[in-house]
Amino acid sequence: MTGADTSSSRTLIALPNPSAALALAGEAEATLHHIEALTGAAMVLRGLDLSIQGRSSQRERAAALVDLLRPLWQEGQAVGAIDVQTALVALDTGRSAEHRDLGNVVLARSQAGKLLRPRTLRQRSYVEAMERHDLTLALGPAGTGKTFLATVQAVRMLNERRVERLILTRPAVEAGERLGFLPGDLQQKVDPYLRPLYDALHSLLGAERTSALLEKGVIEVAPLAYMRGRTLADAFVILDEAQNTTAAQMRMVLTRLGENSRMVVTGDPTQVDLPRDQISGLEEAARVLEGVEGVAVCTLTAADVVRHPLVQRLVEAYGRLDAERQQRGREAGSREPRGRDRLR
Repeated sequence: MTGADTSSSRTLIALPNPSAALALAGEAEATLHHIEALTGAAMVLRGLDLSIQGRSSQRERAAALVDLLRPLWQEGQAVGAIDVQTALVALDTGRSAEHRDLGNVVLARSQAGKLLRPRTLRQRSYVEAMERHDLTLALGPAGTGKTFLATVQAVRMLNERRVERLILTRPAVEAGERLGFLPGDLQQKVDPYLRPLYDALHSLLGAERTSALLEKGVIEVAPLAYMRGRTLADAFVILDEAQNTTAAQMRMVLTRLGENSRMVVTGDPTQVDLPRDQISGLEEAARVLEGVEGVAVCTLTAADVVRHPLVQRLVEAYGRLDAERQQRGREAGSREPRGRDRLR
């Protein structure tokens, strides 16, 4: 391993500079403590020398994990808990080479100077799908980067002049509240629903440039209802929160796609706010369009959550609850009388 010296009792890794050391260690050495908890090795950072102690197998695993994270800390980019977790999964599943390549995929740089890259292998597959396909559907739980990565790709294509405008839209479906009780006109009423899209644009372009592009019409952020009857040519279109589209709305917006345009449809099938008797347009589209030429259907999971580590555990807990409910529903259905028995 480059920069590592292994003796009988310890492995020593020489870090290139103080910023790399700080990036790897984390605040109050939280990242090193996390690696210790996952591998069982003891890690001591003195200056630019990282000493890894423990049994041979523990040292090797910890050193391999640090090496997989090298593309981040070597550039002074902070190593988060999700970065450590995804690297460990790659290490344990024999996908280290793929994960090492992942660290070299840089999509853009945020206004704060942070390098933006896919952080899991499925996220990289999602980015590659958006690059290759005219229509990409991304399904997955909250925090998996569906909307943010789509916005990064959209801004990249705009900056490279591969499209002339960005159109960001989502349905204005209330989660237990009514739009009519909110103050203001229609645009003011729906703006809160579009806030995640504005936030992503601000982090990439800055508030000032985002506002300028919105005023020029280069970027359009609008509720889904505004899409009817239009042809969206030379555009990158993002339909967010698509689990709350009806089947008819989904068919409407998909058929708006015009010449030299791309569309990305994102949503979380576990967070549908439609009435119980309505089918989610996202779920129907994912089923109907699977295998259609020019269409990619990407599924992200709890393992791809890149928010607070607790979010991943929350998603997994609710996933188990949903599975239990489905199992009880199947068992109840199997006990229900059928055919002639039902009529007796």
